[in-house]
Amino acid sequence: MDSLYLAWCYLNYNKVRTFILIGCITIIAALPLALEILLNESEHQLVLRAESSPLLIGAKGSALDLVMNSLYFSDEVPETITMAAAEQVMDSDLAAPIPLYIRFKARDFPIVGTSLDYFDFRKIELTQGGMFTVIGQCVIGAEVAIKLNLVPGDFIVSSPETLFNLAGVYPLKMKITGVLAPTHSADDLAVFVDIMTTWVIQGLGHGHKDVTKTTDSSVILKREKGNVTANTKLMQYTEITEDNIDSFHLHGDQTDFPLTAVLAVPYDEKSGIILQGRYLEKETPYQIVRPKEVINTLMANIFKIRNVLDAVIMLVGTATLLALVLVFSLSLRLREREIDVIFKLGCSRATIARLLGAEIFIIVLISGTVCAGLLALVLQYDQMLVRNLFI
Repeated sequence: MDSLYLAWCYLNYNKVRTFILIGCITIIAALPLALEILLNESEHQLVLRAESSPLLIGAKGSALDLVMNSLYFSDEVPETITMAAAEQVMDSDLAAPIPLYIRFKARDFPIVGTSLDYFDFRKIELTQGGMFTVIGQCVIGAEVAIKLNLVPGDFIVSSPETLFNLAGVYPLKMKITGVLAPTHSADDLAVFVDIMTTWVIQGLGHGHKDVTKTTDSSVILKREKGNVTANTKLMQYTEITEDNIDSFHLHGDQTDFPLTAVLAVPYDEKSGIILQGRYLEKETPYQIVRPKEVINTLMANIFKIRNVLDAVIMLVGTATLLALVLVFSLSLRLREREIDVIFKLGCSRATIARLLGAEIFIIVLISGTVCAGLLALVLQYDQMLVRNLFI
C-alpha cells in the first residue's frame, strides 16, 4: 500500500505526463475493440434486414446501389423503373409487390414512398397517431420524432433537390399523422408517405386554384365560353388540405410513373424461384436480386478491409507501446538522482522496483477503467452509431 501511495503522489505531481501516458494506453486498447464492436453491429444490422427482404426488382445496374437505397435508404439513387413493374409482379400471381420510391428528403431524413403493405411486411407498429390515408400525409420514424421534436398534427416540409428548381416543383408541406415504434433499423430515420405523394413532390401531380372562380385577372391568359386558360402565374399548392385535395391531379398514365424498386414477397419458395427465372432474359430492362446475397458479398469485402485496419492498428499500437517504453526509460534516466536518494535512505532495489511497478499499475488501471467506460458507451449506443456512421 505504501508503494501505491507514493506512486500515486508522484503521478499526481506530474499530471501532464500521467495524462499523456493514460491517453496513449487508452487509445491503443479502446480503438480496435470499439471498431470491432461497431463492425459486428453493422454486419448484424445489414444481414438481418437483408435476410428479411426476399427479392428486389429494379433497373439493371448496380445491385449494391439498389439494395442500399431500397433497404437502408442511402443517398445513392438507382435508375428508376415504372409502376408497371409492380403491376407485372401482381399479375404473375407469384409474389406480393411493395412499390418503393426513395429519392427525396425532408430535413435530411429520407422520404420513403411506399404502400401500407410495407408496414405489415416489416411488422412496424405505431406508438402515436395513425397511418396516412390520403396524399400529403406522412408517418415518421421514432428517431425522426425525437430529433425534430415532432408529434402527430405537426408538419414537415420536403427539401428541394436543388437550390434553384427550374422545373417549378415546390416543396410539399406534409401533415404528420403518426409516429412509428422504434425498430432499431433504417426505418427509425425515415419519413414514410404514400407513393402518390412522392409523385406530387416530383411535380408529376399538383393542384391549382379554380380559375373559373378567380377574380385575379393577372392569372388569366384567355377566357372563352366554357373554357378558361391560365398563365404560369397560377399558384400551385404546397400543402394538401381537405379544401384543395380535390384539385390535385396527376399528369399522364400512372403505370409510367417512376419507382426506384419493387420489394417482391413470394407466396412460397417455389414461387420465388419461378419469379427470379422470369427476369433472367437479356431483353428485360429489370434485374431481380436477393438482398442477402448482395450484402454477403459486401460483408466479404468489408472483412478484407477490416483485416487491413486491424493490421494498421496493430502496427500503430506496437509503435505507441515502444514509444511508451522509451518514455519510461528516459524517465528512469531523468530520475537517477531521485532513485539514488531513495537507495541511500535504505530502500532495497526490490522496493524501488515496487515503486516503479506501482506507477505502471496505477496508469494501466486508470487506462483500463476509462477504456471500459468508453466501450460501455459504444455498446449502449452501437445501433445508433452504426446507423449514423456506417449505414
